[in-house]
Amino acid sequence: MSISVSPQNEASKLERLGAHSHIKGIGLNDNLEPKESSDGMVGQVKARRAAGVILRMIQEGKIAGRSILMAGPPSTGKTAIAMAMSQTLGSDTPFVSLSASEVYSLEMSKTEALLQALRKSIGVRIKEETEIIEGEVVEIQIDRSITGGNKQGKLTIRTTDMETVYDLGTKMIDALTKDKVLAGDVVTIDKSMGKVTKLGRSFTRARDYDAMGADTRFVQCPQGEIQKRKEIVHTVSLHDIDVINSRTQGFLALFAGDTGEIKPEVREQINTKVSEWREEGKAEISPGVLFVDEVHMLDIECFSFFNRALEDELAPIVIMASNRGITRIRGTNYRSPHGIPVDYLDRMLIISTQPYSHEEVKEILRIRCQEEDVDMAPEALDYLASIGREASLRYALLLISSSNQVALKRKSATIEELDIKRVYELFLDQKRSVKYLEEYEKNYVAENEWPAPASEDVAAMQED
Repeated sequence: MSISVSPQNEASKLERLGAHSHIKGIGLNDNLEPKESSDGMVGQVKARRAAGVILRMIQEGKIAGRSILMAGPPSTGKTAIAMAMSQTLGSDTPFVSLSASEVYSLEMSKTEALLQALRKSIGVRIKEETEIIEGEVVEIQIDRSITGGNKQGKLTIRTTDMETVYDLGTKMIDALTKDKVLAGDVVTIDKSMGKVTKLGRSFTRARDYDAMGADTRFVQCPQGEIQKRKEIVHTVSLHDIDVINSRTQGFLALFAGDTGEIKPEVREQINTKVSEWREEGKAEISPGVLFVDEVHMLDIECFSFFNRALEDELAPIVIMASNRGITRIRGTNYRSPHGIPVDYLDRMLIISTQPYSHEEVKEILRIRCQEEDVDMAPEALDYLASIGREASLRYALLLISSSNQVALKRKSATIEELDIKRVYELFLDQKRSVKYLEEYEKNYVAENEWPAPASEDVAAMQED
């Protein structure tokens, strides 16, 4: 019995939509002026402009150890702005996202977990020069022995200026055979590693075959010398270098995941070596971003560590987010704005986010409907935006997929207002849940109703 999977079901298995899948960038022009709606970002003009200034600082890479706080009520786009900054920076600049509760682990100390996160946020661009052979393949001759053991051959390769014949060994013949290199292909061969890269097919051989595949790419025959020197840039984080040099299995330790605590001596030696590479021009430091969400969960010891760590020249930009007001600093009895010590707040640039307007909530919901491939009627979208303003934006976003299921059940491809009203009755938001709890509090089990343990039970627990 065979089971067939439709393309639609297969796509639904592969495509997973996260809370910020619709964020493609920060939505700023070259003058750091934000557009009202761009790259998935809506509103928060002032906060996005401030984030753009921070982005410019990061891209220049000259300023290290700055701390930024994004503070605002829940559902005002703090994490969305951080994700937008990550998308704008691209893959060349390290961006590490960390929840504050992740540092409380039994495997390593809090300061070690934070230090590893900081080191992950610092990229090292290592420059390396290698010799390559680049040209159009004229002819490949392979001589195989009768026993099938050793292979020998010759490769004739040319550019517009010269032509050369190279002797081939068994490994190079296998590499060319694996990539299906034929006469007329333009290839690049790394001499140090023996890696073969097929760039495409030469325009001079375009008429060799009557039919070509859709993925066939035609390129010009290279000019100049066949053998060239090329600069290759590898980007790794300081943490990766730490792990490789602190474990006996070398780079394989990166795949094991169990990094453990790394000795300070190892880090000092690596910092010295990286400084030497910088002076010799072999490497560049690429300061990235460490994003710490729910920063009020950090305790006084973590903030004390950040105070010192950010003074180091090998320190990234640290962006923190918090939705708390005046609250207790974890680990103390003192209350402070956002749960952050005042002396650390004094070192921070604070970006404030404001609640969204009705039209902004409506635009965010419209973008989210497009991302989830859902059709919603205009009046339904307006009604859902009203719910988002009254309850919260997160709650309104959660109602999109559930109301779509209700619409599909009545065999409709478009979500109507009655579908949203139906799921609004089924699922309570935070405010209605609190109101319901206050109204029917006597029906719930209260904490003081649990019987106190007997003295002998307490003694037995203490012995255990």
